[in-house]
Amino acid sequence: MPGRRIREYGRFARESILGRDELKANPAPWLPQQTGGTPNGRHAGGMRPAFYARAPGRASDYVTLLHPPYTAWHLSYVAIGAALAPEFTWTRLVAVLAGFALAVGIGAHALDELHGRPLGTAIPRRNLITMAAVSITAATLVGIAGAATTTWWLLAFVAAGAFIVVAYNLELFGGRFHSDRWFAISWGSFPLVTGYFVTAGSLRPVALVAAAAAYWLSLAQRHLSTRVRFLRRRVTGVAGDIHRCDGTVEDVTLDGLIAPDEAALRALSAATVSLALALIAMRTL
Repeated sequence: MPGRRIREYGRFARESILGRDELKANPAPWLPQQTGGTPNGRHAGGMRPAFYARAPGRASDYVTLLHPPYTAWHLSYVAIGAALAPEFTWTRLVAVLAGFALAVGIGAHALDELHGRPLGTAIPRRNLITMAAVSITAATLVGIAGAATTTWWLLAFVAAGAFIVVAYNLELFGGRFHSDRWFAISWGSFPLVTGYFVTAGSLRPVALVAAAAAYWLSLAQRHLSTRVRFLRRRVTGVAGDIHRCDGTVEDVTLDGLIAPDEAALRALSAATVSLALALIAMRTL
């Protein structure tokens, strides 16, 4: 039985990355299958869909939608990129942070929830569409305004960002852009490089090296979160024992499988935010 469960997890992990028909047909299988009404924001076994998900409610659903620890994590890459630029300016940092907060923090997450309700919120579909359209449009306008006052090369970043937000979260082109590699590029390397370019007006080797670090950190996030999502959203229970060398036996539990990965995700998020704050402080204090 444990071996079969492990094989099932491996199959699901591959399907979640490749975007197989099973997941397209039922992208949120942990939610009650309803012909009407709204999701209840809970796993079939009563577990929240994410460690940061709040209790279902009109206001709390919108907080959950923002994925607070992950949004802070990815905005930190923008700040790190800006802090590494030869000359640091608060004006450009605030502008690029605002653009990414709108596009990623609101727009991307609204599209993601629209595509399968992974968080199980009861936010009306029309609200999600409005949030996505308004926030992504506003972020694009911020980018265009920045290009008009700095360099028109910035428009390339604006276009790339708008494409990534839509293609990744709606799994366009058969899910080709919804993979581990594209997650690491889109939510790790790209924000950092953009933060650097907006501040410096050009790209230097230091930005590319830092972008590689953001890529690997984001890839680690993706690996951890994929397993956690599977356990929280597609598993109602586990069975098995851990036999230690000293002869003691420990029960395998769902919470026990989830806890280490989520502890790592919390630590990585806090570490990245702390690094960004330290670099900004170094440039300004």
